Parts: sequence; structure tokens; C-alpha cells
Amino acid sequence: MPGAHLREPVPDRQHRAVMMSDDPRHTRTYRTAVGSQTVELPLVRVAPDVTIALLICVDHGVEFSARAGKELAELLTDAEPEVVVSVATMGIPLAIEVTRGLGLDDYVILHKTPKIHLGDTWVEPVRSITTGADQTLRLDPVRVDAVRGRRVAVVDDVVSTGASLRASLNLLRRVGAEPVVVGAFLTEGEQWRHALGDDAELVRALGAIPLFHDAPGGGLVEDWAGDAG
Repeated sequence: MPGAHLREPVPDRQHRAVMMSDDPRHTRTYRTAVGSQTVELPLVRVAPDVTIALLICVDHGVEFSARAGKELAELLTDAEPEVVVSVATMGIPLAIEVTRGLGLDDYVILHKTPKIHLGDTWVEPVRSITTGADQTLRLDPVRVDAVRGRRVAVVDDVVSTGASLRASLNLLRRVGAEPVVVGAFLTEGEQWRHALGDDAELVRALGAIPLFHDAPGGGLVEDWAGDAG
């Protein structure tokens, strides 16, 4: 069943307090599972009352991405994708490892940073939770034939608000691609389900994390519903 591979939050964790040290010598972190691996993610405030657990794949070493990419590929195999698509720059290691895990030899990267070869032919607006800025997603016109008429797996490190993923799916469909599955190392909260609508059923992930809000008396409280807006 599409989406059946998502790890669902445990009910009694919906509003669990997460007490953190205020000692500046220690980085506040959140421990979670990404498939078979356990990671400590730094907690970063992105709005006055919103904190996120930040997954930066390149900070966890080559073996982390290799193993997680292989495990994620196993979740996507039955969708029979023909090509993998991700978003630069954090999505590049993920795209490589998932492509390898699927036994494929080609992947396509969408870009948020303007480059002279990308032009403005295939673009889609997007706003990211981590940057808070309006951006434009671009597909290199030379790479259109790599996805047009093909079954596509879209992969990302974290699906949060769903904004980047929504833009990716829109852009791919405009060029004639067929997104058949979405893979992520982690999903964050539940806001992405509303942004994606029916496409939320395409999402498969190795784990899930909440957003965090300030708790009375200090510390943070988990928010699995996840409204970052």
C-alpha cells in the first residue's frame, strides 16, 4: 500500500516534553532512527516558537548515506522507478545512493540556485522552511529527456512542509514525467500531508520526527501535528 512504509508517531508522544540543557557548552540535540541507524540531530530555532531537528546528511559521514540510501531504495523498488530525481545540494548524496540501490545509472538534480546553463524555461516557485525565503526550482533543459515519459522516484532528506516536494512534483509533471513514488530519510510533523494532498500517498520514509515548541517552564515539547507556519 502506498505510504504504508511511514513510521507513525506513537500516541503518547504527541506532546511529550523534551528538556534540554541551557549550558552553551552543549548543543541541544534530538535522537531519532533513520532506518536501522540512530542519529543525534541538532535542534535549531527557525521561528519564534518553532524549533526543528536538523538533518544534514553530509554531517553524518559516507557510511550513513550509503546505508540509508540502500534501505530507502528497498522501500521504493516495488514502484518500479526508471530514474531518480532530487533537489540540490543536500539531495545529491541521497540521489546517488538511492540510484545505486535501485540498480539504476542515472539521476536528475533540480536546482534552487540560478546558474547560467539552467535558464528560465522550466521553473517552479518554492519556499523552504530552512531558508524562509522565496526561491525558484529549476530543471536543466538538457535533462528534460531524462525524465519525460519515464517513471520517476523523487527523493529528499526530510519532507517537512511539503513545499519543495510539491514544487518538484509540479515541475516534473509539466515536463511530462510520471512521479510514481517519493522517498525520504525522514518526515517531519504532518503539515506536508496537507500540502501534497493525494500525492501524500506516494511518500515512503525511513523514519519520522516532530517539530518542537517552547514548553512552559523551559525546554521544548514535541509537536507531531507539525505546523511550521
